[in-house]
Amino acid sequence: MDELLKLLKKNALETPENLGKMLNLPAAEVRAKIADYEERGIIRGYQAVVNEDQLSHSRVTAVIEVKVTPEREGGFNAVAERISKFSEVQSLYLMSGTFDLLLFVSGKDLKEVAFFVSDKLATIKGVISTATHFMLKTYKANGVLMESHEVHERLKVSP
Repeated sequence: MDELLKLLKKNALETPENLGKMLNLPAAEVRAKIADYEERGIIRGYQAVVNEDQLSHSRVTAVIEVKVTPEREGGFNAVAERISKFSEVQSLYLMSGTFDLLLFVSGKDLKEVAFFVSDKLATIKGVISTATHFMLKTYKANGVLMESHEVHERLKVSP
C-alpha cells in the first residue's frame, strides 16, 4: 500500500502539510494525491473509530456467517448486493471456507438483530443457512485499542 494511504488510515485528520513533511513531499502534491484517490474511488470515505462500549446508548453488533447458493448469472455478487442494501449491514465480505459471506450487523438490541436475521436475511432467495455470533466486548477495532491502560507512577516517599 502507498505510504500516504497508510498514514491516512492511521489518522485521516492529519493535515496535508504534516503528511507532506512525513513523506518529504510538498503539501500541494499530497492534496492532489488525496483528491485523485477520492476521485478514483480508492478512498471511499472517512470515519471515526468509536468505542461504543463507553456510550450510554450502546448498540448490539453481530457477526453473521451466511451460506448461499450463487446465482447462475450473478454468482455471489447478486446475493451480496441485495444483502448489502439493508441498513443493518455495516460490512459484508465474500469468504473462503465453510460459509460464503461474512456480515457485520448492528441493531439497537438482540431482538432487532434477531428480527433482521429471521425476517430479512433468511428470506432472501439463495440464502441457505446462517450462523450468528453476538459481540460481547470490543478490545480492538480497525487497529485501535479500545482500552488504554495508563500507568500512573507514584512519587517515591523517602523517610
